[in-house]
Amino acid sequence: MFKEKIIDIIAKETKLNKENIAELIETPPEDILGDYSFPCFSLSKALKKNPVEIAQDLARKIVRSSGIEKIEAKGPYLNFFVDKKSLAEKIISITSDYGKQKQGEKIILEHTSVNPNASPHLGRTRNSIIGDSIYRTLTFLGNKVERHYYINDVSKQIAMLALVFKNSDKFKDLLKKYIDISKKIEKNPKLEKKVFELLHKFEHKDKETVKLFRKIVETAVDGQKKLFSEIGIEFDYFDYESEFIEHGKQILKELEKTGKLFKDEEGRMVLDQKLTPLITKMKSPVFVLTRSDSTGLYPLRDLAYTIEKCKKGKNIIVLGEDQKLYFEQLCETLKLLKKPCPEVVHYSFVLLKGIGKMSTRKGELVLLEEFLNEAGKKAQEEIKKRKTKGDAKKVAISAVKYSMLKNENNRNIVFDLDESLKFEGNTGPYLQYSYARASSILKNAEKSSGKNKIKIPNLSAQEISLIKKIDKFPQLVENAGRTMNPSIIANYSHELAQSFNEFYHSCKVLGSPEENFRLKIVDAFRITLKNSLYLLGIDVMEEM
Repeated sequence: MFKEKIIDIIAKETKLNKENIAELIETPPEDILGDYSFPCFSLSKALKKNPVEIAQDLARKIVRSSGIEKIEAKGPYLNFFVDKKSLAEKIISITSDYGKQKQGEKIILEHTSVNPNASPHLGRTRNSIIGDSIYRTLTFLGNKVERHYYINDVSKQIAMLALVFKNSDKFKDLLKKYIDISKKIEKNPKLEKKVFELLHKFEHKDKETVKLFRKIVETAVDGQKKLFSEIGIEFDYFDYESEFIEHGKQILKELEKTGKLFKDEEGRMVLDQKLTPLITKMKSPVFVLTRSDSTGLYPLRDLAYTIEKCKKGKNIIVLGEDQKLYFEQLCETLKLLKKPCPEVVHYSFVLLKGIGKMSTRKGELVLLEEFLNEAGKKAQEEIKKRKTKGDAKKVAISAVKYSMLKNENNRNIVFDLDESLKFEGNTGPYLQYSYARASSILKNAEKSSGKNKIKIPNLSAQEISLIKKIDKFPQLVENAGRTMNPSIIANYSHELAQSFNEFYHSCKVLGSPEENFRLKIVDAFRITLKNSLYLLGIDVMEEM
């Protein structure tokens, strides 16, 4: 709230772009250095002055405005002190849409897109959880966001399943069949030849093969959709790779005109990428687009798909870190075609003790469905042990999602279920419990007869800390949306809950002279935490 006012003040005096100012403004570690701080280094070159002098000049020039208590220079920094009572008045008047924005842009967000050959494992679910949080954040900021799920229905994995699939097979049967056929193909190369024969038939529209592939994919996708829906993750569009076979062939013709497409010694069509930055990362910098039998590979259809997505608006894709090099190859090819490249959010692996990185093909994995069932049982045990209330499924989902999101996208996670389910510490259940505590205070206050007009009292340190933390929410959401980094919101949620619990233990609410004011602070906290947890895909509970 006050940050925007400070941005306006600095913009007026310096003529700097407001977006640049917003990125430069800092929150000092100590209150004595102000509530907001602006480093003047960026002005030094243009004004040909020492940043210390610039800070001093600005401190003299700027007229203190409403809500700003003091402005002072400290070295090369211009520090702003917010009037705490003015800030409190703003905070206790916030409504349920606190932090939301109304205007934005059209965004196509692709995430999850797991192979339609089995139930997803816990590791791949990090993609879905990050993608869903990014969707919620960007939508909260006023953007019109479409969620797309790309279905790899022309894959080798589907052709492998086609060798053993029966019409009576259910979603739960696919994983075992896929693992079994993977092991058989490793031992018998003749089976792999049959796989490629099926892919050739599919691409050439053999009716029986197309029907079989579609049945397998439908079984898998329906099961995956149901499972993701159970943890609150939905999609707007399901896009099928097979829809881009013909467009892929057109792209091959366009690439032929560049003189960089050639047939290698195996008879595959490959794109020469030797004169790109990829030369330092690859022994043989080529992009393989077809097999030797001329059937297209995934990258060819992905190029077609990406081009179509980018026509609709800004395009964002969530990919594992193991796809970094592939994505660079894709973008270099799009540059060659003079087409835009999507923005990418890469994430690292989820590791489990005793398993490490999970693999569907080898069967070394923990299925999301099984993991959630186990988490639900443990959550129920924790609820019973604490003699408290709560929905065990919601607690379990919060434990999984928060553990995935509190870490930076580019950091590996060693997942510990017991730690993630604790009601204390940096966990999802702790945040849910903090919300329920605030709800309980407000529920008990309904019986209170206090109807005095709300007056801002002399504020305690805990009240000021909580009010300042609530005030930062809109700024943190913007930052998370700009960087597509949900950990910013996750860690803010924990700090907010900690600040509230310190306030709760230090400041009596019900029956105190400041009851009405403090109830407003509790309600403001409750609104802010609920919005923050919504952005993480975590449901709140009124009682726990």
